[in-house]
Amino acid sequence: MGVERTIVIAGAGIGGLTAALTLAGKGFRVVLLEKAERLEEVGAGLQISPNASHILAKLGLRSALDAVALAPEAVSMLSARTGDTLARLKFGAEAQPRDDYPYWVLHRADLQAALAAQVRAHPAIELQLGRRFDEVSSCDDGVIVVDRGGFDRCQHTALALIGADGIWSAVRQQLFPQAQPRFSGLIAWRSTIDAARLPADLISKDVRLWLGENAHIVAYPISGGRRVNIVAIVAGSWNRPGWSAPGDPSEIMAQFAEPLWSASARQLIGCADGWRRWALFTMADGGVWSQGSVALLGDASHGMLPFAAQGAGMAIEDAAVLASCLDGVSNADHAAQALQRYARLRQPRVGRVQATARRNGAIYHLHGPMALARDVAMRLLGQRLMARQRWIYDWRSED
Repeated sequence: MGVERTIVIAGAGIGGLTAALTLAGKGFRVVLLEKAERLEEVGAGLQISPNASHILAKLGLRSALDAVALAPEAVSMLSARTGDTLARLKFGAEAQPRDDYPYWVLHRADLQAALAAQVRAHPAIELQLGRRFDEVSSCDDGVIVVDRGGFDRCQHTALALIGADGIWSAVRQQLFPQAQPRFSGLIAWRSTIDAARLPADLISKDVRLWLGENAHIVAYPISGGRRVNIVAIVAGSWNRPGWSAPGDPSEIMAQFAEPLWSASARQLIGCADGWRRWALFTMADGGVWSQGSVALLGDASHGMLPFAAQGAGMAIEDAAVLASCLDGVSNADHAAQALQRYARLRQPRVGRVQATARRNGAIYHLHGPMALARDVAMRLLGQRLMARQRWIYDWRSED
């Protein structure tokens, strides 16, 4: 296959793997570079709503993901102090308004494994592990991409380069050195729990969200219900880059002390099987997108707070729109135009999702009279709160 139909992707996370499949589906040859020697996902749980699950289903992954994912019945909003339910927001009409695509909760590693298996089986995709993106330059045919593995240096001539290499993107650093991630002042602690260790009253099919002063907890079942994913968000100054630093259990327990946190929330925290933590960094609303024949995707472009459960979903959407924009393109000029169109299509929606996530976080962490007013409003509005996110879930790709 000629150079003019080759696209290089830097980063084989969920966004990069999905983009490889969507682009290969449009007839491109894809070279997928990943700096890790093995595809090992360091995260835990993910929520994939219908705006993203329909793309994965169209890629032929529905049966594989149905086998490892769960479809929760609702989101339960709980008071941190009392443990009482403020509102139970059922999935259904609001989360699946037009079709039968699911709202999934699953282990991130299960999604990555399903994507990677399909990538490896696709004859038009070349997955290269242990290869780190180094630099990119323009040429008449598009771009020359240089990567390294140990002391070995290799270059690829391609129609375009897609940077799907995360919040600390090396591609973005070369393209937009002024666009740097910003520390949010929040730290996420994550763990999983063997469901067999939990008392019956702490096991639920719902996504559960405890709202507290300057902190909240999210928990939901994964791995076929055998484990429970838990993420605790707290304010703090620790801001080491990365995704998986060890966390001291005594420190997280102190963050969720009585009387601000109910016995049930504290018991859930105490049952966790070891903790990892990461500082939450974000990109500016709207993200940064493309320059010439190079574009960004997912966190590399628009890293966001996780409080709309759309980080992975937006990367999956990016991949679908990117492939649609590049469909039929066979020269560098047209590729650059297609990537500009991709940016124009994605920027407004992604910016709105980023703002929604930030606003959700502020609402979750209210205290004093404002928190009491929030709790009353949630009880009164109930299921109508779910409809406020319908614009996210209702989105569908053109293809």
